Amino acid sequence: MKLNLEMGIIKLKNIRTFSYHGCLIEEGKIGSDYTVDLKIKTNLQKSAETDHLLDTVDYVHLNKIVTEEMAIRSHLLEHVAKRINIRVLNEIETVEKTTVWVSKINPPIGGDVESVTIKMTEIRK
Repeated sequence: MKLNLEMGIIKLKNIRTFSYHGCLIEEGKIGSDYTVDLKIKTNLQKSAETDHLLDTVDYVHLNKIVTEEMAIRSHLLEHVAKRINIRVLNEIETVEKTTVWVSKINPPIGGDVESVTIKMTEIRK
């Protein structure tokens, strides 16, 4: 029987970090709480059959990429999101598409705002 090699999704939700992103000098000194969601598209058929970690994308590796990139100060959330997406594609060749949401909790924007979130997607070319 020939199998249809459909793509699957792996999503890491609500990765919490304390990071130092922002354009304000104070943001680089005092830091802020962030959450990150990461969704990747990859073929999960082989791992579904074999039940072997080596046949799938290890979400420990994905979490490591997110936490390491969030630890590098950026002025803009877009910059850190782009780095996360590119690093996932560079390090995990079976990933076809990656989408990341980076949220700054209680952003210093002069209003009662729970969070600000940016979303960026990269597709393997």
